[in-house]
Amino acid sequence: MKKVLTFILLSTIISSGYAQEIKGKSNTVHLELNAAVKGKPSIVWQWPDQISSEVEAGAVTIKAGIRSDEKLKQVEIYVNGRIPPSDRGIGISPATNFDYSIEKQVMLTTGSNEIKIMAENESGVVTTESRVVNVKAQAITSRTDYALIIATNEYDEWKDLINPVFDATTIANELKENYGYKVDLVLNPTKSELLRKLREYNSMNFLPNDQLFIFIAGHGKFDDLIKDGYLVCKDSKKVDDTHESYLPFSYLRTAIDNNPSRHVFLVMDACFGGTFDQAIAKRGEEDNMYTEITQNEYINKKLKYKTRLYLTSGAKEYVPDGRAGKHSPFASKLVEALRGYGGKNKVLTSQQVFWYVERVRPEPRFGTFGDNEPGSEFVFVAN
Repeated sequence: MKKVLTFILLSTIISSGYAQEIKGKSNTVHLELNAAVKGKPSIVWQWPDQISSEVEAGAVTIKAGIRSDEKLKQVEIYVNGRIPPSDRGIGISPATNFDYSIEKQVMLTTGSNEIKIMAENESGVVTTESRVVNVKAQAITSRTDYALIIATNEYDEWKDLINPVFDATTIANELKENYGYKVDLVLNPTKSELLRKLREYNSMNFLPNDQLFIFIAGHGKFDDLIKDGYLVCKDSKKVDDTHESYLPFSYLRTAIDNNPSRHVFLVMDACFGGTFDQAIAKRGEEDNMYTEITQNEYINKKLKYKTRLYLTSGAKEYVPDGRAGKHSPFASKLVEALRGYGGKNKVLTSQQVFWYVERVRPEPRFGTFGDNEPGSEFVFVAN
């Protein structure tokens, strides 16, 4: 932008914002006062358009445009100092009225969130601008808890088991009647039936605070040559050197990690279940109960981070099925945890579930897998 000022006498003007022409009696002086920032990308916020904003829900759409005299090299969005996974490799795509436009949905957590846009041109000149969006704490009325319960007693070629169906049915009833879970009970599935069920859940639409609990009970085995564990399905062959009739734990881990639910907790009561994750599970620190905050604030705090947790009835070993008419030792403690109904605040966490089962022999394994975020948790909220 240029401003033309006419004077009787030649004057000296100092300005940091605009290029100006200063005219005197005998000559004209042209000052390019904005040269220091020429070519620097300019970020135009469309939403949030205020330095600080407040919203009711955590799902928001960031909208902005970027203008640049030089070709842009890189554009990134940061939410609370991190690049959301879906935003990696954002690329350059020219848009009307702007050299680059942004329209991206992101998930914010309860409380204060910093949204930062960084734009860099090919000369290495960088512009960064930030906005703060506060998400109000609210009751999680929109949360739905799902439970996929899978158990196999009957096998075509393997020895039948006594307790998996009994254990699974008891757990399913507890979750449905006392915790409000939508329960899907799958008994004695073949490998193809189990694969279809996993794909069904991976195609579902989950809201940000929805949770998915997966319980699997039955035979398991381990291949020392391949270094992978396997879930034995109803139609798995006893003699199968290539394990084509089994479900590999590596496949199960990948399928569950890619489930669209942000909060997944897998519990397996099967031999060699600990080989689902080859890392030795580490026990977490004691969980504070946040007695000074409300139940809704406590749940919001627990569901702040993406959850990928697992709990297995053993490591690289056989685990007992238990006696007829009784639960397996592992399932018995799991049921005991559920029947505590979360104590006075009616919230049972996955960490607390582990505390119930950790004394069972062989020792259960508890840990994280896949795209788990530090500080994540899974909750069971009693009615």
